[in-house]
Amino acid sequence: MNSYRFTARLWVHPGEAGWHFLTVPAEISADIAERTTGARPSFGSVRVVAVVGGKNWRTSLFPDAQAGAYLLPVKKSIRAAAQLQADDVVEIELEVET
Repeated sequence: MNSYRFTARLWVHPGEAGWHFLTVPAEISADIAERTTGARPSFGSVRVVAVVGGKNWRTSLFPDAQAGAYLLPVKKSIRAAAQLQADDVVEIELEVET
């Protein structure tokens, strides 16, 4: 399976830039990592199509060793279009591009 659906809380990374992320659940992150072994760049990102609030975009998941999971960045235009704010619980669909 290359498609996943889950819910996660939208959070803001501390710092000036104010990047917003959703944390992919550990079990799904492990499955994605296993399925993309050998196909990821050296820093471990994974290309995906994400759907949040009916809005879709191409982006990358980034590994977070501290969380033991992938992080999905949610850009400002998507947050605005889907009317999302930090701490909202969001339903996400991911399609891993292989």
